[in-house]
Amino acid sequence: MPEAPSDLAALSLAEIARLAAEKKLPPVEKWNPIHCGDSAMRIARDGTWYHEGSPIGRQAMVRLFSTILRREPDGRFVLVTPVEKLDVEVEDAPFTAVELKTEGEGRSRSLAFRLNTGDLVVAGPEHPLRFPAGEEGPHPYLGVRRGLDALVARPVYYELVNLALAEGAEPAGLWSSGAFFPMGAA
Repeated sequence: MPEAPSDLAALSLAEIARLAAEKKLPPVEKWNPIHCGDSAMRIARDGTWYHEGSPIGRQAMVRLFSTILRREPDGRFVLVTPVEKLDVEVEDAPFTAVELKTEGEGRSRSLAFRLNTGDLVVAGPEHPLRFPAGEEGPHPYLGVRRGLDALVARPVYYELVNLALAEGAEPAGLWSSGAFFPMGAA
């Protein structure tokens, strides 16, 4: 698996889109192995992966596991290979959007995010932003792939709010890759 670039700010949105498109993921949606039980893995709300109660310290392992993560039709999360399927506990979302890069303004804007796994995602029709209300205020998410979301980290959310306020759209929201994402409850 190629190493993620270390500085999102140094990349153009075109470079980010190219890198995101080049990433090859295993075809987990085509694999239907038998269920083998629990993986003893948990993904905390902050995006930290745990195994048997201890944080997984090797980022390369987290990246690898994230590529074989799938959401089942019943809402469960599983790690899946061609020969086995194991449950994973996910406290909120399996990924966290930890960095933002923006180019353009208004309808011409594109928003790119780096996830805690190093993946790059450009918000748009295939990767929507949504801002449902939570008990502690807005709970923003970015669609990543096949039913998997990233919780937008609070500092990144504040960046999005500042961009939306500066543009003054009614309703408040942002454009990215030709799609408008209202920031009210969804």
